[in-house]
Amino acid sequence: MADRPTWRLLDTGLRGAAENMALDQVLLESHQEGHSPNTLRFLRFEPCVLVGYHQKVAHEVWEDFCAEHGIAVQRRITGGGTIYFDPLHLGWELYFDRASFGTGDMAELSARICRAAAAGLQRLGVDAHFRPRNDIEVNGRKISGTGGAFDGSSVVFQGTVLIDAELEKMLGALRVAPEKLSKRQIKDIGERLTTVKEVLGGREIAWDEVKRNLADGFAEELGIHLEPGELNTVEEGKLPETLAEIEDEEWVHLHAPASAEDATVVEATHRCEGGLVRAAVAVEPDRGMIKHVTFSGDFFVNPKRMVFDLEAALRNLPMARLEEAVQDFFRRSEVEMLLLRPEDFLTAVNDALVQLGEGDSRDSADEEASG
Repeated sequence: MADRPTWRLLDTGLRGAAENMALDQVLLESHQEGHSPNTLRFLRFEPCVLVGYHQKVAHEVWEDFCAEHGIAVQRRITGGGTIYFDPLHLGWELYFDRASFGTGDMAELSARICRAAAAGLQRLGVDAHFRPRNDIEVNGRKISGTGGAFDGSSVVFQGTVLIDAELEKMLGALRVAPEKLSKRQIKDIGERLTTVKEVLGGREIAWDEVKRNLADGFAEELGIHLEPGELNTVEEGKLPETLAEIEDEEWVHLHAPASAEDATVVEATHRCEGGLVRAAVAVEPDRGMIKHVTFSGDFFVNPKRMVFDLEAALRNLPMARLEEAVQDFFRRSEVEMLLLRPEDFLTAVNDALVQLGEGDSRDSADEEASG
């Protein structure tokens, strides 16, 4: 093992959503500052829904259902889609320098790490494989989703493993389908997912066995040596203040749309190779002006503030200058995007603006019919 770099193996156990999200921020920040080593972390959650950094809670979560069933709602520091977590699921995270594996390209890192996680599951007897852009599947059914974020040269890349699942509660919390699901709808959606327990024919499996095999898969495929460790004093010292910030409702509802005042608001969702891009556009049609745009979705970008900077660049903008403004923004910005293109943001806004004309057509048709 002497020729392999040593990483810390950290198991933070079962915690609430806010504390786990605060630890994500602490570990990434501490790694960037040089206070934390490269780390593989295992974690578990009390029941919760975690929206991706660029998503809106109102678009992704049935908040009344969550409140009724004691399911916490939190926001991740990483991009990607919404995740339901409970004690039946295992989380894993890697913290490392982006040069550790000879590439800083997020797509290449994602593929390599996902293949390592799949190798760990294969050691359990689960025939798991990487499916671009960021899933791990068994015979076409998802068993693990992944995502990542940068802080300078430091990276956190994280994933989940469905050991078992309570589908009815999971689907009741997420806006993946109508609020009231039939048994048939639950069955149909459930057929897209699978769990370790199901794949192993209902066999109960110990948590330590899952973690040991995953750790071995990461170590072998990534060429590292894992040494068990604990949180250090710097990390523990940062946790209370970070936890207070994460528990704040302003963090959870970070992407609530800005007030549109007297403007008309149109929305559209664009599905592309890099994920879903949603645009809520406040406009003054009579003046041909875009007042502001709010983007959300399950995409991955670095730096994360790029979305806010793009929104600022499109504020109080003549509609006729939209394409020029988007192209100019990306031309002068240093941005990394996973399978996402500048045109995807432009398309989402244009698809929303098209609705202005459709609305005019419907109004005219209604007037003719009433006449």
